[in-house]
Amino acid sequence: MIVAKNSVNEIDFDLSVANRHGLIAGATGTGKTVTLKVLAELFSNNGVPVFLADVKGDLSGFAKANTLTPKLEKRLESMGLEDFSFDSFPLMLWDLYGKNGHPIHTTISDMGPLLLSQVLGLNETQGQVLSIVFKIADDNGLLLLDTKDLKAMLNFVSENSATLKSEYGNISAASVGAILRALIVLENEGADSFFGEPALDIDDFLQTEGQKGVINLLNATTLINSPKLYSSFLLWLLSELFEKLPEVGDVEKPKFVFFFDEAHLLFDNAPKSLLDKIEQVVRLIRSKGVGVYFISQSPLDIPDDVLGQLGNKFVHALRAYTPKDQKSIKAIAASFRQEKGDDVEESLLALGVGEAMISTLDSNATPQFVQRAFIYPPQSAFSPLEEVEIKEHIKNSVIFGVYEQEIDRESAYEILSAKAMKQNQIDSDIADTYEKKEESSEIGKVLGAFASSAARAIGSQVGRQIVRGILGAILGDTSPKRRR
Repeated sequence: MIVAKNSVNEIDFDLSVANRHGLIAGATGTGKTVTLKVLAELFSNNGVPVFLADVKGDLSGFAKANTLTPKLEKRLESMGLEDFSFDSFPLMLWDLYGKNGHPIHTTISDMGPLLLSQVLGLNETQGQVLSIVFKIADDNGLLLLDTKDLKAMLNFVSENSATLKSEYGNISAASVGAILRALIVLENEGADSFFGEPALDIDDFLQTEGQKGVINLLNATTLINSPKLYSSFLLWLLSELFEKLPEVGDVEKPKFVFFFDEAHLLFDNAPKSLLDKIEQVVRLIRSKGVGVYFISQSPLDIPDDVLGQLGNKFVHALRAYTPKDQKSIKAIAASFRQEKGDDVEESLLALGVGEAMISTLDSNATPQFVQRAFIYPPQSAFSPLEEVEIKEHIKNSVIFGVYEQEIDRESAYEILSAKAMKQNQIDSDIADTYEKKEESSEIGKVLGAFASSAARAIGSQVGRQIVRGILGAILGDTSPKRRR
């Protein structure tokens, strides 16, 4: 399918190798968003559902056909696209917070300790403690569905750390405290609404409407303010696709395409264990028919092990303000397959808005020579839907009501709370019994004091008379009778 054009050639994009991943890069304002829209429309037109995050809030225009403006008309004329048509696309709106799209939920257990450690910003030691907490929960059949489950589990582990130490090792109270504080911060950001049920059914991302693939658009205008949650959520989503989709091998077109915008957020300060997981998911998910396209300001934002797997490249203009930038551009230019005489390095600095250096794979998965070309304009509208249109679009969705109703079944929080209440009742009963014993003991003390006092009184005549009087009343009077 044609995605771009220059004065000599039309740039073809072979869908049979589209699942070998790709890269969209370029400085701010150079045309990355247009390329993103055009590729998403290309896949949709060919029956391939896609997912992408809308970090600026300007992509919901997929649902409306574009209109001809003087600027767009001039662009079409310059590219010789006289019969270019506009169109709308089936759109599914999503939002972790449930405000501008269907809510997306997953459970704490499904997120797992590795990704959750990344979300919470934990250090290595704290991450190990979190893994132990997950292990204890699993061993005791305690479901971790939402943040209150995890907090209950953390408190339980902290209170019983001495007992658990022999089986699970040392559990630092300081680490547990740090995890709890990070979790509270995450809740204050509103992210706790993401954790819970009903969990997302991946099949809802894989829908078609008519002959077109559905474009799944995540509203990330708020989510992007929590970059660790944003990147970890997208990686979790990729992992879910990898786990649940069947192997398909080589395909005529992808089963699903995933666009990862602001990709540098995924890799910034990520521990090696997480980077290894990312590299593994990207490498293996191709066999599930899923194509992953990273979008960032520079190709060098992507680690080499991942970048080497991105066969389809669309690089817009780059900026070289420092010697480091110039060195980076030289390295990027060298990564392209180029014909003799081409000055790719110079071209990367001179590209106009909407223009890119493009290198896609041919049907044999061989990189084609890089070409400089203008990306086709999108068929759908540039302007986003109005707020009223968004609300109406959500209500008219075929899955409306499926994720809007939250479920809170019995899990770690409820089970541990019930145990705590039962223990409190036992403690209360023990305390009542103890108090009764204490009361009995007090009576005994009074009687004992009386007996002691009586014994001391025996030494006096009055005392003897009192005692005899008491004993006489009990045993009968045995004293001699006086004569009358």
